[in-house]
Parts: sequence; C-alpha cells; structure tokens
Amino acid sequence: MLTLEIIRGTAARPSFELPAAVVTIGRAATNTVALTDYHLSGEHAQIVRDPAGYRFRDLRSTNGSAIERAGVRIAVDGKVGHELALQPGDLLLLGDPKGPVVIRVGFAPPPPPAEPPGADDDLADRLIASRSIIDLPAVRDQIEHDPGSALRIYKALQRLSGRLEHAAVLDAITEATFEILPRATHVTILLRAEGDKDRFTLASQRARGALRLASDPAIDPIRASRAILRRVLADRAAILTADAQHEISSSESIMGGQIKSVIAVPLWRGDEITGLLEADHRQAAGMFDEGDLEAALLIGGQAALALDNAALVSRLKLAEERARGENTYLKKREERQRFPNIVGDSPAMRAVFNQLDKVIDTRATVCIDGETGTGKELIASAIHYKSSRKDKMFVAQNCAALPENLLESELFGHKRGAFTSADSDKKGLFEIADGGTLFLDEMGEMPLALQAKLLRVLQEGTIRPVGATSEKQVDVRILCATNRDLAAEVEKGRFRQDLYYRLMVFPIRLPPLRERKEDVPALARHFLVRYAEEYRLELPGFTPEALDALTNYGWPGNIRELENEIQRVVIQAEPGQPIEATDLSPRLRKIEGTITKALPKKGTLKEMMEQVERWLISEALRDHNGNKTRTAVTLGITREGLHKKLDKLGL
Repeated sequence: MLTLEIIRGTAARPSFELPAAVVTIGRAATNTVALTDYHLSGEHAQIVRDPAGYRFRDLRSTNGSAIERAGVRIAVDGKVGHELALQPGDLLLLGDPKGPVVIRVGFAPPPPPAEPPGADDDLADRLIASRSIIDLPAVRDQIEHDPGSALRIYKALQRLSGRLEHAAVLDAITEATFEILPRATHVTILLRAEGDKDRFTLASQRARGALRLASDPAIDPIRASRAILRRVLADRAAILTADAQHEISSSESIMGGQIKSVIAVPLWRGDEITGLLEADHRQAAGMFDEGDLEAALLIGGQAALALDNAALVSRLKLAEERARGENTYLKKREERQRFPNIVGDSPAMRAVFNQLDKVIDTRATVCIDGETGTGKELIASAIHYKSSRKDKMFVAQNCAALPENLLESELFGHKRGAFTSADSDKKGLFEIADGGTLFLDEMGEMPLALQAKLLRVLQEGTIRPVGATSEKQVDVRILCATNRDLAAEVEKGRFRQDLYYRLMVFPIRLPPLRERKEDVPALARHFLVRYAEEYRLELPGFTPEALDALTNYGWPGNIRELENEIQRVVIQAEPGQPIEATDLSPRLRKIEGTITKALPKKGTLKEMMEQVERWLISEALRDHNGNKTRTAVTLGITREGLHKKLDKLGL
C-alpha cells in the first residue's frame, strides 16, 4: 500500500492511501492525486509499482521534479534521468524549485491475497510496468540506439505501409505484433465505437497460426480485454503484467483463467484513446519484459495512425462513390435536357438549328442576340453539350448581376490578400471552365475595364487573377448573349469596338416568341407536362380556345412569360380537367376580343380590306416598338413593301 502525505501543496485531502499499481500526480482533475498548484504540469508525474517496490517517474513536466532523501536533493528530469526507485520516507519535490509541492512517501510490501481476487483487482496487483504516451519519444530514441532492435521493428512495421482497407490494416497490426513479440500467443484489438466515445467493440482477435479465438469456446477474451481496457483508460498508459520473477497464483482469474502474461497498449488520436492493442501469453507467466512493452508502444503509435488513414480512405471512397453517382445522375439529366428542351419547329427556329449545326464543333466565339426570356442560355448550353467539350464544365455568369470589383474576382479569381475580404486564394470562372465553355449573359452590361481583360483572354488565352503577378494559360470557349444592340453601344462609346469584332465571329439571333407563334402550342404542352409531373397532377391538355388565346397573345416576356403562365395555370387547375381559356390570365383573355376589334365597318370589299390591313400593320408596328425591319419580317413582306403600304394607308 502506497501512502502519500501532502506536506506543502493544495489537494483535496492531506493524505492518500493508494492500492493501485499506477498513481498519477498533477494539476489535471483526472489524476489520482490532483493538486491545483499553478506551477505543476497537467500530468506531472507517475508512481509505478514494480517487483522491488515503487518507482517515481517525471512525465517531462515543465518545471521538473526532485526527490529529497536523507537531506540530499536528487533531480528527476530529462537532463539527469526521468525516473528513480523510491524509498519509504522520501520527499517528492514537484514544480517550482523555490517553492515546490512537497509530498512524503510511505509504503510497505503488499501482503499476499487470502483468496483469488476479481479480474480488475488481480490486474492491479500484477501490474509491474507501464509506459505513458508521453514516453514514446524517449522509447523511440532508445530503440534507435540499438540497430538490431530498430531494424526488427522497422521490418515488422513495414507491413502497415500500403494497407488502406480497414480489415487489411487490422491483419497487418496483428502480424506485426506477433513478429515483434514472438512470445505472444494471442492478439486482440478493441476499437471505440463510431459516435460513442464510451463504448469499445471487439475489432479483431487472433491466435498465433491464424486460429480465430471465436473457434475456442473455452476462451472468453472479451471479459478480460474489457478489464484491461478499463485499467488502460484509468492510467492512460500502456501496461505490462505477470513478471516472471514474481508470478502470482491468481493469474488464472484474467480472461476466464486463460491469460498468464499481458501487454496492453492504448491507441491514441491526439489526447483521445481510440482503441486497445493487447498481446498475451496463455500458457505461462512472465513471458514479457519492459523491452517488449516499449516495442509494443511503438506498434501502438503506428497502428493508430494506420487505422486513422484507413478510416479516412474509407470516407473518401464513400464520398467519391456518392459524387460519382451524383455525377452520373447529373450527366443523364443533362442528356435528357440538351435538345428536348429546345422546343420549336417553326421556320425561325429551324434557321437557328441550322446555324447551331455549323458552329457547334468549332472554336468560334458565338454571340447570341435576343430579347429577354427567349432562351439564350439554353442555346448556349446546347452548343456546349453537343460539342467535343461536353465532358468539361459549362459555367454561366450574368454580367449584370455583380458590381465591377466582384465580377472581376468572379471571372478571373483572386489571390489571398488582394483585397480586404480575400482571406484565401479563389479560382475564377475562367479557370474553373478550363477545357470547357464559359457563357457570359448580359454581355452589354460588362464594364469597360473588364472588357479589356476579356479581350486579352480572347487574344492570348491567358488570365491574371486579382492580386497575382503572373498569368495562367486557359483553354475556354466563350459564348455570350445580349439583349442590347452592341453596334449601337459601340457608337455611343459604351462598348469596346475591338471586343465587339472578337465576339461577333458567329452571331446567332434568337427570334422572339411573337415571331414563332407556330411553336406556342408545342411549348405550352411541354411546360404543361413538366409542371403536371412536378405537382403530381393528371391534366389532359388545353381546349382549342385556350390554345388560340395562347397563340394569339404577343408574349412580350417571351418563353419565360409563357412558362410562368403555364406554371400558374397548373397550380390552380382541377385534376382531370382540361385547361380552359377562362383559366388563363386576364391579359391573355383580352385576345378573345381581338377579332371584334379587327372587324371593319361596313363598306365595299376594298374599303373593308384596307381597314383590316391598316389594323394589322398598326398592331405589328406596336409589337415591335416601331421597328419597321422586324415588322416587315413578321408580316412576311419586304421593308420596301411595308413602306409602300404605309404610304398607301396613310400610316
């Protein structure tokens, strides 16, 4: 029994009687003897029982330790030696040398037990050596000075290299342990359960010769392994039991009366114990010594690292598999959405498709001109996904959505510290889209300063992130879109002329919906099917009157306005009922009165025809905001023919 009397120091009580084989002293509350004196380390020292009595060990504390014996002060630290055998009456001097904590030590040999104790008590009695994780650097240094031992351990631990599967790592740890501890007959590994730090499960158990422990019903390894685990967790150290010179007859109480000699090593992750590596001998006691314990400590350090790496690889593989599945799903979805979503068979759309066929597999810059809502981004994505760049990224950016400084960073990236909030490097969209396609929507809104940088990308194929001193080479196809007249913007000085010519290599004009009214019924049905599926409704379609109202409406918001209208109609539709004209928005229903408005006053046939013609031309001019060229295209006549009719009708 060890007794400690606190002569100077702040502890919970003035003296301690401690039967345990390992006693820890320090400032942390988890110590056996916790002292709150500020100059002590969290885990300052250990007292370990061995066959000859007790040994004091300094755990590489900050302020060191000493023992005063018969008036002589003996330093116990890294310079002189970090452990020393104790004698009854020794004074432990811990911490600040000028005002140390003083503890008087007393002990006597423990009496033999009157009857076989329980597993935990027996383990405490038989504990003859321990090594904390803090001892690992010293153990490593000591073994490095013994070339024979170092080479043997190195060769054994090589088994762990290259093992990335969890089961393979467990096998490698077991094999290395058998090789380094040739007298071990069995190896057991316990690991902490995922998400439950207080529960440990049996991960592996094997007898030498690859015989599984589970095949021997006479052996119960789990009970003893848990008893040893509790001891390791309490002492936070590797332990060695059953010394050959001091065999105890009650050793059969461990592990169902089978284990005679035990080495148990904690597996560490930082300050946490994540598992237990146990090696034992089941035929004789005293089969291991302190050299075996130190070698096992090295195995434990590498085993914990190998298991962590295997767990990380497993998580990465799971994440990769999930990402691969998501990527496959997205690719399939993109396949479905490439051209089926471009609905239209009107002459205007067939002309667009013919242009796409010619430009898809070229490197030419394409500028898509069209009013808002005509589907410019859909056309851009069709160009990308039909081209040889389809396996790379398609990235879209609206140039009107961000202020100039943020847009520059978004497009070209930035270096850490380039501006106040740049706390890390950031890749720009040009770099992200390398090998693929970058679509710049609302190109006419791009500031002049950024237009110059974009021109350099088109000319040189290089970008310079904000704050960078060097350029990066990129291979990006540029597609752009605008609803502005860029030629007019150039004349007004709001758009660079040289960039204009670079972008207008292959312009494509998307017709507004009013110029392709033949496509309205197909588009309406397309959106009806999509939103009916989304809202899980059965809708048979549109009545002829509803389709007429949809077709005859002007659609100033183009396809986007049509899609929104169909979505609104589906939300309020009755399942199983067709969409009626009365279900449409009031602005669309007004078209029903259009024929009445167009009816001429009574007169001769020539006069009535002129009234109808005047009304139709006036409506077309209003739809196109007075643009005579587009009005002539809509009416199917030449611009000169339109001028003649305007003169004739007095418009």
